[in-house]
Amino acid sequence: MRRLLKFEKRHHKLASRQVFSERLLRHGIMALATIVVALAIGMAGYMGFEGMGFIDAFVNSAMILSGMGPMGELQHDSAKVFAGIYAIVCGLLIFAIAGLMLVPVFHRILHDFHVDDNDKKN
Repeated sequence: MRRLLKFEKRHHKLASRQVFSERLLRHGIMALATIVVALAIGMAGYMGFEGMGFIDAFVNSAMILSGMGPMGELQHDSAKVFAGIYAIVCGLLIFAIAGLMLVPVFHRILHDFHVDDNDKKN
């Protein structure tokens, strides 16, 4: 985790394109893992609370995770409560994932503003 969030400091030179690409890849993998975990939690909830099959649970979880809403009407109150909480969490999770993907880009842009012109040439 320590290496994952390690960025160059203000007095360091701008990271090479290879380092930046590797950083983007690491953050992309973290974002993908977060999506997979959220999807698995949603599927487990739909399968447990509503008794859906694997495919139906997947499509409902994916639709809520993407912000589009559930596919069908839920029959059980416990499933409705779960779906509401899951939708709220997924709505916030979208912003967290976007932030996770944009952190390396924003850091590079801001770091580029603060690097001396002499260091950029080297």
